[in-house]
Amino acid sequence: MRILFSSLGSHGHVYPLIPLARAARAAGHEVRWATAEVMHPSLALAGIEAVPAGLSIMEAVGRVVGGRAPTELTEEDRGRVSETVFGSVLPKAFAADVVRIIDEFTPELMVTEVGNVGATSAAAGAGVPEIRHGFGRASTEFAHEVAGLVDTVTAELGTEFARTGYRYVDVCPLSLQNTEFLDTVRRVALRPVPYAEPGELPAIVTGTGAPLVYLTLGTSFGNPEVLREAIAGLSTVDARVLVAAGPQVDVRALGSVPSTVQVLPWVPQASVLPHLDLVVHHGGSGTTLGAFGASVPQILVPQGADQFQNAELVLSVGAGTRLLPEEFDASALAAEVRNVLAEPSYRKASGTIAAEIAAMPSPAEVAARLPEFVD
Repeated sequence: MRILFSSLGSHGHVYPLIPLARAARAAGHEVRWATAEVMHPSLALAGIEAVPAGLSIMEAVGRVVGGRAPTELTEEDRGRVSETVFGSVLPKAFAADVVRIIDEFTPELMVTEVGNVGATSAAAGAGVPEIRHGFGRASTEFAHEVAGLVDTVTAELGTEFARTGYRYVDVCPLSLQNTEFLDTVRRVALRPVPYAEPGELPAIVTGTGAPLVYLTLGTSFGNPEVLREAIAGLSTVDARVLVAAGPQVDVRALGSVPSTVQVLPWVPQASVLPHLDLVVHHGGSGTTLGAFGASVPQILVPQGADQFQNAELVLSVGAGTRLLPEEFDASALAAEVRNVLAEPSYRKASGTIAAEIAAMPSPAEVAARLPEFVD
């Protein structure tokens, strides 16, 4: 069977779908992936053929904000930019390209990342069966905010965007998912399997001694000021500290660090997670679910997007703590780290979610069901 995957062009929107795409290939299906070219090298490393489609999220943001720096945008500006990018610019760009790719590849099934409205619209217009793939706890709030823009785009394309009744591949454990959302879709559970490009474990991970703490702000929310402040706090704790600076931060901008801290531009996160005692992170869905799956306590320092929702989620099940932007500084983080490392209930709570995740269907099991969804 020919299957076309399509996602928005960023790590956080591509990585969650890779395990199912690889499982589909292993099951004998012909798989292609339509996304922005910035993610093609990552897909090539995963053994998946990619075709150019749409824009990267950063390219789309650039078109909307023009030459303005992020620091020049007010909170209201950022809200409007997000709505325009995800509700109009990206859907239009992806729809135009995916229509062409459908004509060339003639897929029998499409697997579209839930945020890729343009690919979903293209599938509907071409009459291709489609299932949508999530990447964390579903948010109905943002969908309502961009609904008007999405309706405008789909009207221009002559298609309809189904908001209910569709099949939804859900990588979020049932106990954490938005029940209001689940009432509107046909859920297909899929175990969230962390994916990272292959790489050697950093030296600090293979060492012994003090607890191992991992600090990351992900691939899209890197901020040297936040990272420097976090490193300053973590340096006062009896711990080994691994820092992933991310693609947006020059490691040199973080300055010198003590011998107990190792800073790298990139870390094979999926391989590192099982070795950790604590993750300090931004609250991206991939890192949040990955930490849950590895039974690792979390301290979230949310920066934007769905991260504040994910921080609430971790708090609600007792698997970690949170520092909001107005609460965050070096001393506050150091205090939270000491607290979480000393209190076993955080790891126990995370272990409960890990057991739920382990019981979810594997990518291979869901891939075996894909022919059922061609209807």
